[in-house]
Amino acid sequence: MIDRRALLAAGAAVFGGTMLLQSRTAGAAARATDPRFDLPPEAWRKRLSPAAYRVLREEATERPFTSPLLGEKRAGTYVCAGCALPLFSSRTKFDSGTGWPSFWAALPNAIGTATDYKIGYPRTEEHCRRCGGHLGHIFDDGPRPTGKRHCINGVALRFVAGKG
Repeated sequence: MIDRRALLAAGAAVFGGTMLLQSRTAGAAARATDPRFDLPPEAWRKRLSPAAYRVLREEATERPFTSPLLGEKRAGTYVCAGCALPLFSSRTKFDSGTGWPSFWAALPNAIGTATDYKIGYPRTEEHCRRCGGHLGHIFDDGPRPTGKRHCINGVALRFVAGKG
């Protein structure tokens, strides 16, 4: 019969192994679905600012309250800074108070998701469907009608003024 100490040790080993495997795959953008954006790191570095490269290609997070897009109130569309795919309408943007641009819905067929365990528990990571660039995370504490909060790094986006 297994005693409690052995059971806890086995559970810790399984958890540690899972975290190690996750850490080996974390930190790199999702795979591009469009071959035009399946680029080597050197090409991405030429296309993006250093901050955008860290977020989009290495899954970093920008400091909160640093994005100029936080105060953007005009009608328009937020597109991927890596490939210009339209991602969010200004109609779905809201002030979450978190320090990052937030939206209650993405545009149809714009994003992909994966489970991210980098901080020890599962979160829904969000990336651009076309180039695979890391955008941020989706949480279940947003407003109606979806109840979702797409918490997005501002450097991963570019704003295009228009109808939205």
